[in-house]
Amino acid sequence: MKEIVLSRRKNGMLMLVLIILLHLLEVAGLIAGAALYSPLAVLCFVLLCVTWLLFLGLKVVKPQEALVLTLFGKYVGSLKEDGFYYVNPFCVAVNPAATTKLSQSGGVDNGANVSKVVLSSSGSSTTTEKQSKTISLKIMTLSNNRQKINDCLGNPVEIGIAVTWRVLDTAKAVFSVDNYKEFLSLQCDAALRNVVRIYPYDVAQGVDTTGDGVADEGSLRGSSELVAERIKEEIQARVEEAGLEIVEARITYLAYAPEIASVMLQRQQASAIIDARKMIVDGAVGMVEMALDRLNENHVVTLDEERKAAMVSNLLVVLCGNTSAQPIVSTGSLY
Repeated sequence: MKEIVLSRRKNGMLMLVLIILLHLLEVAGLIAGAALYSPLAVLCFVLLCVTWLLFLGLKVVKPQEALVLTLFGKYVGSLKEDGFYYVNPFCVAVNPAATTKLSQSGGVDNGANVSKVVLSSSGSSTTTEKQSKTISLKIMTLSNNRQKINDCLGNPVEIGIAVTWRVLDTAKAVFSVDNYKEFLSLQCDAALRNVVRIYPYDVAQGVDTTGDGVADEGSLRGSSELVAERIKEEIQARVEEAGLEIVEARITYLAYAPEIASVMLQRQQASAIIDARKMIVDGAVGMVEMALDRLNENHVVTLDEERKAAMVSNLLVVLCGNTSAQPIVSTGSLY
C-alpha cells in the first residue's frame, strides 16, 4: 500500500463560509416560500435536510497528527500536515489502533467520548477514556514489562527495554497490519528474545556473539550499548512493513532471575576472592624474593637451603594470612 498525502485541500475555511451562506439562503427561501405558499418552501426544506452533510467534509488536523481517509472502503489519501481541510463528506477516517494505548506510551489522548483499551505487554487490557481516529506522528515510548529469558549459557535473566518509535507511513500502519501498536509490542518481545539468546549475562569463554566464528568478550552486562543497537535493528527489520520507525532502544533493567540470583552472587564473590588471593600471593612471593636477594647482596646472614625454606614458609604465612601474625622471639643460636 503506497501512501498518498493530500496536501492541496486546505480550503476548509472557505468551504465553511460557503456552506453557512448556503444554509442562510435556504432558510431565507424557506421563510419566503412559506409566506407565499410557494413550492419553494418545500424545496428549501429538502435542501436543508440534505446539505447539512456538507459539514462532515470539514477536517481539522493538529501538528504531528494525521488522518487516513477511505471512501466507501477505498483508500483515498492521508492528511499529514496541520491545517483546516475540506474533503468528500462521505470520507471516513480509519485507525484500527485508536482504542489501543501501549504501556507508558506517548500516545495523544484527544478527549473523545469512547472507551480506550490500555494494552500491556502481558496482553491484559483496561478500559479508560477514548481516543479519536487521528494517528499520532510524534515520537512515542514503549516500555514493555520485564521478561525472563535464557541467555546463551542457559541462565535465566530478567530484562526490560524501552523503545522509542514513531509512524512514518500512515497507509502501511493502517492497512498492512491489523493493529500497528499491538504488532509493535509483539515484535519487540520477539526481537528481544532473539538477541538476548545470543549473549551471556557476563563475559564467558568460548562464546561467539558476533557470528564470525571467533570467541569474543560480548555480554549483556558489559556490552549494553551494542546489545541495544542490535535489538533496535532487529525490531526495525520486523516493523518495516508496518510503516514504523524505531528511533532508539535501551535496556532499562537487567538482572539474574530470582531463582539463581543468590547462586550467581556466590559465584561472583568466589571469583572476586580468588582474584584477590592470586594478587596477594603474587605480591608475597615477590616480597620474599626481594628479601632473600637483599640478604645475599649485603651479606647480612648466610642461610643454608633448609633455613631459606623455613624463612620462605614463615614469610608467606605472615604475608598471606588473614589475621596478624604473633611473633615469637628466639634468643638462642641460629643453628
